[in-house]
Amino acid sequence: MRRDEKPGAPRVWRLVIPLKPLSRAKSRLGATAGEALRPGLALAFAQDTVSAALGCASVRGVAVVTDDPLAAEALSALGARIVPDLPADGLNAALAYGTAQVRAHAPESAVAVLNADLPALRPAELLRVLNTASAFPRAFLPDAAGIGTTLLSALPGSELRPAFGGPSRARHLASGAVEIALSDVPGARQDVDTAEDLRVALALGVGVHSAKRLSGGLGPDGGRGLVRAIPRRRREPTRSVGD
Repeated sequence: MRRDEKPGAPRVWRLVIPLKPLSRAKSRLGATAGEALRPGLALAFAQDTVSAALGCASVRGVAVVTDDPLAAEALSALGARIVPDLPADGLNAALAYGTAQVRAHAPESAVAVLNADLPALRPAELLRVLNTASAFPRAFLPDAAGIGTTLLSALPGSELRPAFGGPSRARHLASGAVEIALSDVPGARQDVDTAEDLRVALALGVGVHSAKRLSGGLGPDGGRGLVRAIPRRRREPTRSVGD
């Protein structure tokens, strides 16, 4: 089922963002960024994603599920709560565990899981997505390719039932989650796995962490042809986590 923008009642949201160890993150960007720069680029994506999430008016907390100590330090400095990946059994197990930890702390909050690789995400886009998701027990936002998922939400009393990885759009549809069909939220849909994804995100305008990391250059030629003409996005204000 697909639904265009039809906001439900305003809700308070808690977000769960998974991040694998940086040494293994964004492996398909290795040829573009170089293996030495790839972990830092993955962290910058996550920092911009967390910053945008904390800047969203309806978000009251962000929990990052990760076992990477460098990422944990950097993201907690932005205001995120760090949840160790105790299941250590893959992405969906980490998401289920993180959601359970969030609900133990705030059982009446709506919960959404969000990809960590959305460097062009804007708080206003996320607000539109979450407002639309508020009308449905479970909802999801497909990625820009129309194959995967960048956000999955569940209202209080509804199980999240994450099925991320590969063609997750079809799995989430089959599970009964409502597909959010919004226009003008490109940053919320543009996850970055490949060099082409990165070019699109740069054209949309990435956050300050990714812009700073990219300004050092990419690839064998420094990647300057990729980033020279791309303007940096002005950073939108963020908030500290509030309970």
